[in-house]
Amino acid sequence: QVQFVESGGGLVQPGGSLRLSCAASGSIFSAYHVGWFRQVPGKARELVAAITTDSVTTDLSTNYADSVKGRFTISRDNAKNTVYLQMNSLEPEDTAVYYCNADKSLLTLVAGEFSSWGQGTQVTVSS
Repeated sequence: QVQFVESGGGLVQPGGSLRLSCAASGSIFSAYHVGWFRQVPGKARELVAAITTDSVTTDLSTNYADSVKGRFTISRDNAKNTVYLQMNSLEPEDTAVYYCNADKSLLTLVAGEFSSWGQGTQVTVSS
């Protein structure tokens, strides 16, 4: 089981940038695929970016929702048990609470049906 603490959110103007951090503890972090999700009130939580593990048989890979492709970059530092989300060219539509979560199954991660979530970090894009 992995626990997370998200940080790095804030208020930014359209076109600005933020870097979110997701600090993990409690298990072998490097064995988990990790995703960044976001949620706005009244809408379902959505997966915006995912990063897989890397192993002797598979390379690390990343995937993005179409709405953030080319603007957001997910990365991980297993030595620091941390996953990052670099967000550039932010738009008002990116306003949401951002969460991270992880699973050893990529299908489970993509489904996003976790029983436990961190507190998230609020991102507000507004002029």
